[in-house]
Amino acid sequence: MEHSPQFGDRITDKSASPDDSTVRDWIGPGAFKHWASLQNWIEEFYPGVFAPEWLYGGKKRGWSLRYKKTRAFCTFVPEYRRFSAVVVLGGAERVKFEERRFVWRSQLVKLYDEAQTYPDGKFLTVAISSADDRHDVTELLTMKRPPPSRA
Repeated sequence: MEHSPQFGDRITDKSASPDDSTVRDWIGPGAFKHWASLQNWIEEFYPGVFAPEWLYGGKKRGWSLRYKKTRAFCTFVPEYRRFSAVVVLGGAERVKFEERRFVWRSQLVKLYDEAQTYPDGKFLTVAISSADDRHDVTELLTMKRPPPSRA
């Protein structure tokens, strides 16, 4: 028997990768505004750099949208009534984060401090429910990979 989706559940129907309408219905219109806004920000500041790719992570993890060139940039995770972005900070990025530790919002520093460090970095999963959350993510991404200069 199918259960009704719970807050934070992932899209797990692997028959087809989600389209915008599926994502909007799943995460809700408010979260979708942040989703679309962050997509537009990436397209504006990193034009032609990334080709977003849907990945299916199995029944538990479901679908996610990864932005990657040679290294992962970020991953969008559509969850039921919520949108999160995952940003992996490698060694160099962790040094930069620490140098700016007192500039970041306290919620982000707490998230950073609580994130486990793996051999390939710290995986920060930032739930985006406000413009401030979205700004934290764009600041992390800019620190991770400065946008190409716009001549």
